Amino acid sequence: MGGMPSVLPDGEPMPEDGALPASALEGAASRPLGFYLHVPYCATRCGYCDFNTYTASELRGSGGVLASRDNYAGQVVEEIRLARKTLGDDPRPVRTVFVGGGTPTLLAAGDLVRMLDAVRDEFGLADDAEVTTEANPESVNPAYLEELRAGGFNRISFGMQSAKQHVLKILDRTHTPGRPEACVAEARAAGFEHVNLDLIYGTPGESDEDWRASLEAAIGAGPDHVSAYALIVEEGTQLARRIRRGEVPMTDDDVHADRYLIAEDVLSGAGFDWYEVSNWATSEAGRCLHNELYWRGADWWGAGPGAHSHVGGVRWWNVKHPGAYAAALASGKSPGAGREVLTDEDRRVERVLLELRLREGVELGILRPGGLEAARRALADGLLDPEAYATGRAVLTLRGRLLADAVVRDLVD
Repeated sequence: MGGMPSVLPDGEPMPEDGALPASALEGAASRPLGFYLHVPYCATRCGYCDFNTYTASELRGSGGVLASRDNYAGQVVEEIRLARKTLGDDPRPVRTVFVGGGTPTLLAAGDLVRMLDAVRDEFGLADDAEVTTEANPESVNPAYLEELRAGGFNRISFGMQSAKQHVLKILDRTHTPGRPEACVAEARAAGFEHVNLDLIYGTPGESDEDWRASLEAAIGAGPDHVSAYALIVEEGTQLARRIRRGEVPMTDDDVHADRYLIAEDVLSGAGFDWYEVSNWATSEAGRCLHNELYWRGADWWGAGPGAHSHVGGVRWWNVKHPGAYAAALASGKSPGAGREVLTDEDRRVERVLLELRLREGVELGILRPGGLEAARRALADGLLDPEAYATGRAVLTLRGRLLADAVVRDLVD
């Protein structure tokens, strides 16, 4: 599930030219570099969505021609060129490109290829680069997928969410049940090596049987990657308002835990191994390398409205609105809205927060005394794997994955 959060953090102002502190590129050669390209457009707004996305009606009158989808690829290309200027003679080829949204496939396939070409032209792509786009099942067809593949995309992620119509209706998803599974076959036929299906569990009105049916439908389609996320009801969304009015029930944590256990049972039984709390793949090659860049604190440039970037301990984020984003680029300025320079302690905490979610876990050596004591308690409580602990790593057990957020909070102490 891609997308940028709808609320930007606080931070110091971004320089108009987007310049980074000299420290940001120290040791860059040892870190992989990725690009995230955000496409903020959606045909309709899903009731649970809190990402920085816009429908045509939401943009009408609030951004003019500058916010048009027709101009968007060119604007992203301009930011990619700005990235080249900002990063100077950084010699790293790009290891991953991920186009997310929103619904990237509302743009013409040629527009997505054009943005990818700009990354290739300005930076070069690694020989084994992973190039992903998210896709709405109803917005692609075989010809569209073939054009993407010919243009250099080799991984695609379809938003399936559920195989059950009544669940999709609660989520305000408009695709037809069965269409995501058909898309997997079309993507394979087009030559995509890697295909993901995104699922959501814990939707109000969903039963255990519904969730099993969704998992089995996803597996039967033949992807090599499945993401399964618990539904989070964000304040301010249509779904939150419906729950507050009593129109649909709120799903409790116990149900989420039960659904996660079902996911692990069904997916592992079908040959999928977890490698991050919410992600399973049939092989190491099937993992999403781009997301692993995030989880391991590597460098990435996020282009597009509201997109976040991180290079060498400097994090920054773009203005949210497509009109403001376009206007900044048109005036020759960085679209950055703010930034923060992370301290060594900030980066240590982030390592614990993110790496503990991975199958390889986090080194015990980076924990503070309070965190080490918490790790010993988690080990005694069956939340950490004893074999990994003996080798100096904190790795979550299945029970630990159910309580991952709580374990992480304790270990960052």
